[in-house]
Amino acid sequence: MRLLLFSDVHANLEALQAVIAAAGPVDRCLFLGDVVDYGPSPAECFRLWRELAWAAVKGNHDAAVAEGFDCGWYGGISGDIRRFQAQQLDQPALAFLAGLPETCSLQIAGARFFLVHARPRQPLEGYLLPSLAEDELAAELAGVEADFVLLGHAHHQYWRQLGGMTVINPGSVGQPRDGDPRAAYALWEDGAVSLHRVEYDLAGTCRRLAAAPIREGDQEVLCAILQAGG
Repeated sequence: MRLLLFSDVHANLEALQAVIAAAGPVDRCLFLGDVVDYGPSPAECFRLWRELAWAAVKGNHDAAVAEGFDCGWYGGISGDIRRFQAQQLDQPALAFLAGLPETCSLQIAGARFFLVHARPRQPLEGYLLPSLAEDELAAELAGVEADFVLLGHAHHQYWRQLGGMTVINPGSVGQPRDGDPRAAYALWEDGAVSLHRVEYDLAGTCRRLAAAPIREGDQEVLCAILQAGG
């Protein structure tokens, strides 16, 4: 069984397409939230993501675009980008995002998986960064019964072992913030975990941002974040 684990697309079509191509054939795709917001291609990413994701949870930016959830702004950009996102999605798409579960437990090939965007205690808020102390991570995951805990939100790629539990953050497809601008994803193959990065047409994404009906300053900030990987 071969699974694609991915998260935080953030409406970056070029990055998502690159990940799909690089990952190759997989049996199932598990998505950990934030298909929209910040990037220039929300409708295109939504459609492609709907075709891919076998299981998915809601991210804070999915909730922000679809339901008005207040999750703040990264990089100090304005509200123009979020209004643009909502305008690009039709009502069925917005309703689908709003209806996504905040957590998901499932079993695949005899392994138990727990999916959440941010953390079990607060599915849409807070960061479980790779530097988190082991006792703090254990406290965050107390009560979770799974062999593999899959997280997004932090935009940092890592995996950690905690007793008999493996914690995996595949990183961000569309807006990495760990200093590596390449799109991030992970593969699960019969219990073995591997982390991957792939280059994508970042210049193409920046051209789309430049053409989007948002403030020029926001376009520049968002492109700079993509170029720097954070």
